[in-house]
Amino acid sequence: MSGTSAASAAVREADATAASAVKAFQAAGRHAEARERYAELVSRHQRRASRIAYHYLRDAADTDEAVQDAFVKAYAHLPSFREELPFEVWFTRILINGCLDRIKARTRRERWLVPMGGRGGHGAGDGAQPQSDPSERMASGGPSPEDALLTRERRREIATALAKLPERQRAVFVLSHVEGCTSREVSALTGLNESTVRVHLFRAIRKLRTLLGGEAAPAAEEQRAKGKRRVTS
Repeated sequence: MSGTSAASAAVREADATAASAVKAFQAAGRHAEARERYAELVSRHQRRASRIAYHYLRDAADTDEAVQDAFVKAYAHLPSFREELPFEVWFTRILINGCLDRIKARTRRERWLVPMGGRGGHGAGDGAQPQSDPSERMASGGPSPEDALLTRERRREIATALAKLPERQRAVFVLSHVEGCTSREVSALTGLNESTVRVHLFRAIRKLRTLLGGEAAPAAEEQRAKGKRRVTS
């Protein structure tokens, strides 16, 4: 077993132990102890959850709310959690579904509201300040102002293109390209079979390359998608 695989297995084992303990405390009515032990799971998965949610929502405030809501919902439904399923998989499904619900609600609102200058993160108007990715805020040090500006502009371009992808393609791309999940892991996280995951990934990369003038996803990522799918004409 490689070092990465061993570390992943250790995390999953720790998650299973913590989740089992929380369920036992909940069943016994020892809610203070249940919340204290659940904080271990929150601490271990919060950064990754924020990163995933931000790539869906492109808004820092919405991201924070979506992550908090997902952890609250997961805690409330933990008695139904099956230990044979990794907590990370189960929780990520809750998070992604919550993000998709927020996107749908936002779309419904925007049909009725007249834009008034825009919000940072989704179509900000002139003078609006772009919001930063939570992962950027957590990073120490930083590039030069010129490099930072180019990075922000590139992130906005990619965010705009991602927002134009169908929901499933966006989900598969974020989990595969941003989170580095394998097709099997994405399948477990989304409930799609592996062949469908590969098709969605290839189509997402192809569309992003078109939207971004042929520069979207790294060539290596496209090669990865091509190598894992079967082409049918």
